[in-house]
Amino acid sequence: MNTQRLIDTFLKYVQIDSESGNELAMAKAVMADLAEIGCEVYMDSCGENFGSNAGNVYATLKGDEDKEPILFSAHMDTVKPGIGVKPVIKDGVIYSDGTTVLGGDDKSGIAAVIEALRTIKEEKLSHPTIEIVFSVCEEVGLLGSANLDYSRITAKKAAVLDSSGDAGKIITSAPGQVKIDGYFIGKSAHAGIAPESGISAIQIAAEAVSKMKLLRIDKETTANIGTLSCEGATNIVAERVHFVAEARSLDREKLAAQTLHMKQCIDNACKKFGGKFEGKVMELYQPYSKADDDSFVQQVVAACEAVGLKAEIASTGGGSDANNMNQNGISAVVLGTGMANVHTVNEYITIKNLEDTAKLCIQLAQM
Repeated sequence: MNTQRLIDTFLKYVQIDSESGNELAMAKAVMADLAEIGCEVYMDSCGENFGSNAGNVYATLKGDEDKEPILFSAHMDTVKPGIGVKPVIKDGVIYSDGTTVLGGDDKSGIAAVIEALRTIKEEKLSHPTIEIVFSVCEEVGLLGSANLDYSRITAKKAAVLDSSGDAGKIITSAPGQVKIDGYFIGKSAHAGIAPESGISAIQIAAEAVSKMKLLRIDKETTANIGTLSCEGATNIVAERVHFVAEARSLDREKLAAQTLHMKQCIDNACKKFGGKFEGKVMELYQPYSKADDDSFVQQVVAACEAVGLKAEIASTGGGSDANNMNQNGISAVVLGTGMANVHTVNEYITIKNLEDTAKLCIQLAQM
């Protein structure tokens, strides 16, 4: 493995602007690198469905047909602020300059996969067919993986390089998520002259929210309101309040129950005050969970041990492309890459974690 090349690749990628919806330059860069390695490369047009200027990138490196193929995946988009990233290296750690995110989420995963493929080719290492998916718009609802052309993927096991925590961390369970997005609708009236003629959307929303179980529901379930907004004059009874909330759970039945509870609170509040709620309840993705003795989990554990990493099996409260892959017949786990303080301008990653992640990919590709 060429450590300096790995670092240079990572630095190149993080300096390519690719906030969600604007991944085309990044897609072109990784497609060129994959083609140079000798992969068959393809980009779909799924971004047209949700406003991205790029699609998911697929690649295949043919290998031993007697061995089971494996899929490596990461996402190309970053959160904001992600334009004009200026990486800084200090004492073996790569930071942003403090004005943007670094983009290690998830370009650390992409760089590790690219270096693993280069090493496998250069050293002529034996390997099964390796498939790669670099997705778009993961950060805004897993949209790329939700729109993957799964008929293009033959692998039934996948390593998704997309978690904080040192290389060796293996995420074997993650929650599903439901989103509620809509408006409480009341009736406007002059608040000083005829308030009894109005129906306050703010009052409806307050009643609904006051009855909701929120934040930590139990060890597997959470719920939160992200938006509750209304601006208006004090002499007008508010007619509309925007409401956006989510529920998450590692358990499907608990997720359904929490969603139903929140909907009932909304319905009851509307009935109490004579208003209504106009909006959508959207299932973004389903939870997944794997036993510690799952065959692929044990394969990843063995790969960690083979390269001197301590395997750590864990669960997470966030979703990833692995959620959608598991829903589509691919046994996927999420692996730590060492990214830290993600989604903040204080994001960083150690060079050692970049190296360890690439080594783990190389090992997995040979098992």
